[in-house]
Amino acid sequence: MTLPPLALVSFAIGLAVTPAMIVVARRTGIMDRPGALKSQATPVPYLGGVGVFAGTAAGALLGRPSVLVPLAAALALGVADDRLDLSPALRLVGEVVVGIMVVVTGPVRFDGVVAVVAVVAVTVLLINGVNLMDGLDMLAGGVCAVAAVAFALLLGGPGRQLAVALAAALVAFLLFNRPPARIYLGDGGAYLLGASLAVLSGAAWAPHLPLDVGMAALAVVALPAAELAFAVVRRLRGRTSLLSGDRGHPYDRLVLRGWHRTWASIAYIALEAVLALGAVAAARHVGLGAVIAVDAGAAVVLVALAAATGALSPDHGAAA
Repeated sequence: MTLPPLALVSFAIGLAVTPAMIVVARRTGIMDRPGALKSQATPVPYLGGVGVFAGTAAGALLGRPSVLVPLAAALALGVADDRLDLSPALRLVGEVVVGIMVVVTGPVRFDGVVAVVAVVAVTVLLINGVNLMDGLDMLAGGVCAVAAVAFALLLGGPGRQLAVALAAALVAFLLFNRPPARIYLGDGGAYLLGASLAVLSGAAWAPHLPLDVGMAALAVVALPAAELAFAVVRRLRGRTSLLSGDRGHPYDRLVLRGWHRTWASIAYIALEAVLALGAVAAARHVGLGAVIAVDAGAAVVLVALAAATGALSPDHGAAA
């Protein structure tokens, strides 16, 4: 199957499964309810990640079916957290297991302890980064859809098929997640997207690909990675638990400054497009030096954004 039909199939599957998950979530009580750290005023169904997984599976089955193992495990772990509110220790153990699955089933063979530890660490980082970024309608889904498009342009073979399917499935999900959202990704969807980005990032470091591609992948996933880094800095400075929640993320600070939630999400998606597509253009048309410059520029821009919005400062009033 060529890429356009694959995208259509993945989109159609996501379009069919997502509304069914709205019904399932309501009947099973897997809902996101209003609270101190919530942006919505009424309960919203979780389980949006199930539709994304179903659509993404089409690409994995055509390319490398084994990558469905860590993706399914990440989805299951997140859904269990949505339903049962797992302890932080249990979540971390589960995330590490997902990372090990990425190493074992991914398209690249990682030799050596350092490489394996790095892949597991990146998986845990991206799972938590996407989860922290999933705070406004269409934000995490939109950012990850752009990232998937970038990986589709960077990679070939099974990696490209997976990226195309992921992007198409996310477009279908976003039709239901656009403001006002009818369904959320939930932890299941956020964990799934983090694991998917980890798999695609690993594919970018395949030995047969130039170093440019692997370095470009850093800029593609920089936004969710930075989201976690900023939260750690903010909580350390505030002397609060690293496991506590807050409303001090850059997108939260934009909303507090008067931005409409939709525009805050669009700003994130636009920033991801600039960073990711800049890295893709540098890797495909210029060379390693330009890619490194894009990576460095991404780091500067993201830190500047966090500093300008106050997202590196403690958020005592919103912590919970």
